[in-house]
Amino acid sequence: QVQLVESGGGLVQPGGSLRLSCAVSGLSLDLYAIGWFRQAPGKEREGVICISASDGTVGYIDSVKGRFTISRDNAKNTIYLQMNNLKPEDTAVYYCAADYDYYCSIYRPDDYDYWGQGTQVTVSS
Repeated sequence: QVQLVESGGGLVQPGGSLRLSCAVSGLSLDLYAIGWFRQAPGKEREGVICISASDGTVGYIDSVKGRFTISRDNAKNTIYLQMNNLKPEDTAVYYCAADYDYYCSIYRPDDYDYWGQGTQVTVSS
């Protein structure tokens, strides 16, 4: 049984930071590419950032460049999303997802085999 459980979301002021965690069970994390996606009310799901299983290469959308970083701790079966300098437009439910592949893409959500239920991030003053 595979489970992905996000945590760490909450309310933060613009310019603030949050670190999201995705605890994974039921799979060997080192064999999976990991992506973070988000969905705001009334908007389509958007790929944000991902990390490959093979060499740790990262893909991300331009809007989060320099602000968001993704990392993985295979020993802890946990993926992290560090979000700095948060903006109101970052407000969304954030989902982590695992793809049984060495390589990741933020543009192919259908490639991902397992998904968490999401954690709410709200950026507001």
